Amino acid sequence: MPSEKTEVVVVGAGQAGVAMSEHLGAHGIPHIVLERHRIAERWRSERWDSLVANGPAWHDRFPGLEFSDVDPDAFASKERVADYFVAYAEKIGAPIRCGVEVTSVRKHSGRSGFRVETSEGAIDARFVVAATGPFQRPLIPPIVPDGAVPVQIHSSGYRNPEQLPEGAVLVVGAGSSGVQIADELRRSGRRVLLSVGPHDRPPREYRGRDFCWWLGVLGLWDAQTPPQGAGHVTIAVSGARGGHTVDFRALAADGVELVGLTASYDNGVLRFAPDLATNITLGDGNYLALLRAADEYVERIGLDLPEEPEAHVLGPEPDCVSNPLLELDLAAAGVTSIVWATGFASDYSWLEVDAFDENGRPDQRRGVSSEPGVYFLGLPWLSRRGSSFIWGVWHDARYVADHITIQRSYLAYGSTDGPGAASRAEVN
Repeated sequence: MPSEKTEVVVVGAGQAGVAMSEHLGAHGIPHIVLERHRIAERWRSERWDSLVANGPAWHDRFPGLEFSDVDPDAFASKERVADYFVAYAEKIGAPIRCGVEVTSVRKHSGRSGFRVETSEGAIDARFVVAATGPFQRPLIPPIVPDGAVPVQIHSSGYRNPEQLPEGAVLVVGAGSSGVQIADELRRSGRRVLLSVGPHDRPPREYRGRDFCWWLGVLGLWDAQTPPQGAGHVTIAVSGARGGHTVDFRALAADGVELVGLTASYDNGVLRFAPDLATNITLGDGNYLALLRAADEYVERIGLDLPEEPEAHVLGPEPDCVSNPLLELDLAAAGVTSIVWATGFASDYSWLEVDAFDENGRPDQRRGVSSEPGVYFLGLPWLSRRGSSFIWGVWHDARYVADHITIQRSYLAYGSTDGPGAASRAEVN
């Protein structure tokens, strides 16, 4: 049975895949977007019920479409974000095929292009864009054995407090997911312990502007490489309950028990690293540094923004930080659930090409991989700090589409079909 042919196959129809389709379409490049579930499925079925976007609606969107029914300074619900991408795909006429899983991508032998095997047959493509993003395989560190507590789940499997059995909950990870889940569980009346590791803690709003705005005007979204050792540091920021600055002192005052990094487990006892105070202090330093940079910007530009000196004042150090808990007998403490907000790993097992480094990570620069014809999109720090955010991936997709356009022009040179050959959907 002959295979289908197209110029570009884009794998994944989340924010990266939809953005890629827009730019390929603008260049007139024939392409197909393959999605094994629904458009933006992870927003719908792999996040907790109360999740909202971490950036305001004016910022966390593509340039070509606003959130029509969300206040620009509000935070869209996860269902509304998913609906947004569906609407955007319809707006641009994206050729998305849902319910189609890509099982393998291999280079053709002796000719250009790739064979893309899918659950609905094979497709030959000259270029392949891996737009599956960074959130593919939930990571749970092998610390607590199965059966040590009744329930252990990853944050991607958490939905609401009623899902968990009665009893105390340990939330491991203090990025955006961990702090929001811990706060929600505490508000439901649970005893909650939150394991806090290294993190950045920006202000939600300062001097009348959201932190997304401050990172923009200060040029921090465009940082091309993370600070030394900070490539995977989590960001503690929240759009929940109208948006607020994550303050671990306030969480502790509300009854969340802070502990250090979860280190080891032995015979029913969980041990925490003695690093809680250090992690809190470094997070505070990140927070205060951004406030100072914002103040300097206001002074330099002469903006008329209200001063906010109280934002620089940190509250008293909680007792749980001064006298950290280093060991916890899970049964004695009544802990019946552990929620692991510990991030994700990529899964490119289907991409059987030479596009990875010795550690199995994509070998790429600004999305252009070491394997000619293969591209990556939607990864953190792909080209800048903002690459894995909604607006950032749109700009990265434009660069990748431009690169594909240039490569097509080279491939068209000298073709027997003439200079316009690469603009047609033929693959050698």
